[in-house]
Amino acid sequence: MAARKHFTDTDTADEAVRTTCDDATICKRFATSKGYWKDPYIQYFARSVGERRTPEINRGYYARVQGVNHLLDAFVRKAECDCQVINLGAGLDTTFWRLKDENLMPRKFFEVDFPTVVARKIHHIKTKPSLSKPIIETHSTDSLLLDVHSLDSDRYCIIGADLRDITNLDQKLKKFQLNPELPTLFLSECVLVYMTPSQSSNLVHWAADTFHTAMFVNYEQKERFLKTGWEHADALDMMTIYSMLPQDDVARIEHLEFLDEKELLQQLLQHYSISWATKDKLNLGNAQICVGFICAA
Repeated sequence: MAARKHFTDTDTADEAVRTTCDDATICKRFATSKGYWKDPYIQYFARSVGERRTPEINRGYYARVQGVNHLLDAFVRKAECDCQVINLGAGLDTTFWRLKDENLMPRKFFEVDFPTVVARKIHHIKTKPSLSKPIIETHSTDSLLLDVHSLDSDRYCIIGADLRDITNLDQKLKKFQLNPELPTLFLSECVLVYMTPSQSSNLVHWAADTFHTAMFVNYEQKERFLKTGWEHADALDMMTIYSMLPQDDVARIEHLEFLDEKELLQQLLQHYSISWATKDKLNLGNAQICVGFICAA
């Protein structure tokens, strides 16, 4: 939840962006260790809970994870799992394993990140049976494609690619059976903000051009979507989302740690937002997903 800034396209800047992957993973592990939400898999990507995070940081991550998961799960349910998910800048995210445990697996779940990040994630998966077993269980043959910078099974695919190179990204996704005809949800929690405006617009425009029934969930602002071919876009700041989450669970997590100055949490969450954009040629009901979220309070 730290302040963000744009980076230029240099090796040093890219390395700085890659470190945010570890920062987010450690923050999420700490929050789950305190009981904010359950994630039995994140322990395999972060060796320890790390230094103590403040209650407002933990609550901020809680709101972010719950808000994004709500939209993702609603999309998969609307499609009756006959869809695909593309997690852009996935880092060490554990969503695939959560969806499998909750019987919400899409037809295929793709992840894309820098090749060096992907190599680390694949190493964790190869060396930890608790991560590899669920992938094998969703695969129909005795072998799957696995190398340093890619993993491809029937239901789960990890690709090492630079999101700024749209041509290469498109080629790699299609190589691993991406289907543009399927309803597709894009996840992009904290990715576009690290690109130049033209680079991020190119990525969002490619998504709008390639998929006729899709949803793009982004942990930022909405204006870029309406300018790049999406039919509808909306956004809510994180304080609003926090107030819309199931209040019995919010009450539970608010008892986990004492927060002396609630104004700090409000100021923090008002600086962030979740935005989403939709296209719906197949009349899946994507707009109703968003309306349902807004009306959930």
